[in-house]
Amino acid sequence: MLGILAERWQPFLALAGLFLFWAWESVGPFFTASPLRWRHATRNLMIAGLNGLVLAAVFSGLMVTIATLAETRGWGIVRGLRLSPTPQAVLAFLLLDCWTYWWHRFNHGVPLLWRFHRMHHSDPAVDVTTATRFHLGEIVFSSLLRLGLIPLIGIPVWLLIAYDMMLLAGTQFHHANIGLPSSLDRFLRYFVVSPFMHKVHHSRVRVETDSNFSSLLSVWDRLFASYREKEDYREIRFGLEDYDKDARQSVKGLILTPLYRS
Repeated sequence: MLGILAERWQPFLALAGLFLFWAWESVGPFFTASPLRWRHATRNLMIAGLNGLVLAAVFSGLMVTIATLAETRGWGIVRGLRLSPTPQAVLAFLLLDCWTYWWHRFNHGVPLLWRFHRMHHSDPAVDVTTATRFHLGEIVFSSLLRLGLIPLIGIPVWLLIAYDMMLLAGTQFHHANIGLPSSLDRFLRYFVVSPFMHKVHHSRVRVETDSNFSSLLSVWDRLFASYREKEDYREIRFGLEDYDKDARQSVKGLILTPLYRS
């Protein structure tokens, strides 16, 4: 039942967030919007659509099935600790979000993984549509590892669904081409990834690209010494060198990204 609800509500949430932040970007963009904004969005959303079909057809139901099986059999680290339901859920949530941080960091540090992940970073005009611009290869690697992570941690079905919904909303929020008042953004990033915090991560400057890996809770960057701020966020230039040409920004070019030498 929960699996069916997840399949119904996650696409709705994705579309609702897309329209909300697209409208916000249209009314008050932080960076001047590109005149090719619609073409940029179409390309990114075509990639997202392909990924969504694969996830729905192969992995979404399988993850829910494995989580249900693990719950029935009592598998998982958090279940072995014999905690009451609330501390168990909190611990499972933290472990899952910590894994998301490290998976993201591995994608920057392992050359093979970076070949796929750099498609996400090659976007020269980061906005809400960038939140779902990931190479299918990265999606498959991530999903396969998650199939083992779910029973290892002991993530309940409802928590897996809730986390994925929060992660989706969070990534749309901090990728969007919006700017909050500095004091509000500074306050938010004590707890979650804020738009300014993630803008640093999409900088062309490699030392900035290799920072701020958190996807939902911001504590991991502070805990593992990868947190970075910037004095003037308007100085950030998005994308990767040698990836601005249209041949690499086309749908075909994006799919071929792992094959490029640099």
